[in-house]
Amino acid sequence: MSTAAILLATSLIPALAAPLPPPEGEVLLRVTGNVDNPNVADELHLDRDQLMALSPRVVETQTPWTEGVGRFEGPLFRAVLEAAGAESEYVRVLALNEYEIEIPVSDLQEYDVILAIKRDGEAIAVRDLGPVIVLYPFDEHPELLNETIRHRSVWHVEAVDVP
Repeated sequence: MSTAAILLATSLIPALAAPLPPPEGEVLLRVTGNVDNPNVADELHLDRDQLMALSPRVVETQTPWTEGVGRFEGPLFRAVLEAAGAESEYVRVLALNEYEIEIPVSDLQEYDVILAIKRDGEAIAVRDLGPVIVLYPFDEHPELLNETIRHRSVWHVEAVDVP
């Protein structure tokens, strides 16, 4: 086998994420279902510090539900799935108000979708759509301003289920 073939083959093997310890702070997000790296029973529970340690990003964008440009911070959604050791074609996002929707993982690969936990430097309170918001980079990709993506842009997120 050539060196190029070996490099290609090994680059296709996903890096195995080391299991995270149980959270020390308030749990903001649970990843349930097909999770290979749980830290509480068979789920991955994440607090604010753990979330911000997973490929943190800043997205400055307007959203369909907030006024003006906001500076949102949080981990890449795909990095959270990698930390959970979760693989699927889609995930189910569940909100505190029992709203749920399926999001194709291809969205998370194509766009830098974050799980926003801060806006303008402050934690996002439940009364302000928090504690976690699925945030697409709307200003960077105007094609995302459509009905389908608006439905996938869940606020009040409490869990991500991986079938």
